[in-house]
Amino acid sequence: MAVTLQQIADLAGVSRGTVDRALNNRGRIRPEVEQKIKKIAKELGYQPSRAGRALAMAKKKLKIGVILQSAKTPFMQDVLKGLEAAKKEVESLGTTVDIKQIDNVNAMQVVEFMEQMRKEDVNGIALSPSEDGYLKQTINKFIHEYNIPIVTFNSDLEGTERLCFIGQDTKRSGQTAAGLMGEIIGGKGQIIVISGHGENVSLKNRAVGFVQEIEKSYPDVEYLGMRFAYDDNWVAEKITEEVLVQYPKIKGIYITGSGVLGVCEAIKTAGKTDDIKIIANDFIQENIYWLMNGTINFLIGQDAYTQGYQSLITLFRKLFDNKNPEKDCLYTEIVIKNKYNI
Repeated sequence: MAVTLQQIADLAGVSRGTVDRALNNRGRIRPEVEQKIKKIAKELGYQPSRAGRALAMAKKKLKIGVILQSAKTPFMQDVLKGLEAAKKEVESLGTTVDIKQIDNVNAMQVVEFMEQMRKEDVNGIALSPSEDGYLKQTINKFIHEYNIPIVTFNSDLEGTERLCFIGQDTKRSGQTAAGLMGEIIGGKGQIIVISGHGENVSLKNRAVGFVQEIEKSYPDVEYLGMRFAYDDNWVAEKITEEVLVQYPKIKGIYITGSGVLGVCEAIKTAGKTDDIKIIANDFIQENIYWLMNGTINFLIGQDAYTQGYQSLITLFRKLFDNKNPEKDCLYTEIVIKNKYNI
């Protein structure tokens, strides 16, 4: 027989309403009373009615906000597909989901959207952050002062008390790229890293992992530094053209994010496809094209769809069922593809 709220209330010596508030996070209750109620509920094996919770949440009008940076990049469009699928799922249970898109990397705009969402009484926010002190402070303020849980996806932000991070272990991804690069260039020669925005934590960590592993395991490889293309293919192409003139014997390029089209166009135009090894990230259509024609040697994937889908579902489960994620970081798989197994 199912355990009822009234049974728990009788054992705890409180009202049924107090039990309801304690188990469903509705209103303020003394911590010791809440702890006692939850302990009794657990011992009795209490399971809330999901249908009842859905009805209650529909009446409460649960709201979730999502903020997506670099939204126009092909990778983030795949993340958006996952978000849209999760949105459809949770909205069927009476939840409202508001997805805001930012074309580039703009921490101040993220903060502005967060404040707008707070005024609209959102219950939780999922966002892709960038490296910014004020954004970090704002995230912690939302968590502690406003009791609004935050889930980060694609990029994490150290120093925040977000509910969890969902995405790739980007430092390990960079190490993986370094291992591949070191082997395919024979352990020696000049290489360069082309990245997107310096404020993008994921890209920064990939570069750090890559450089550290190259220096550790391939001492005869000469690292020529990092250039920033700001998610712009034209800029990436111009950077590559300059690098080819400055370093005519360069043997490898690691692209941490967007800009693949620009780099590959420059390599093709210079007739260097057979001479320069390229490793890039993400299984988006334009990257696959350059992989299949031999310009890119390896692509490293991070499951964009899952990052979007799971970030919203994880936050929903916290708000709907008061279920915390199993881990602080829910890493997606690091997948390596070449033209033979894509």
